[in-house]
Amino acid sequence: MATQAPEAEAKKVKVKKEKKSNCPVCNKVVKRLKRYYRDGKFYCSKKCWRAFIIKSKAEEKK
Repeated sequence: MATQAPEAEAKKVKVKKEKKSNCPVCNKVVKRLKRYYRDGKFYCSKKCWRAFIIKSKAEEKK
């Protein structure tokens, strides 16, 4: 019965997802989280979001 107790405790512990607090493009702190939320990511500004789109399209062409 001692082997079942750690398993039960492991099931009770929930894994929390960490929110990204930095912009994936420029690594600045994201202050207005919901304003520039696109495709599951938070960006610090619309300019960074556009830069990410342009960069990803360039990588797809290669």
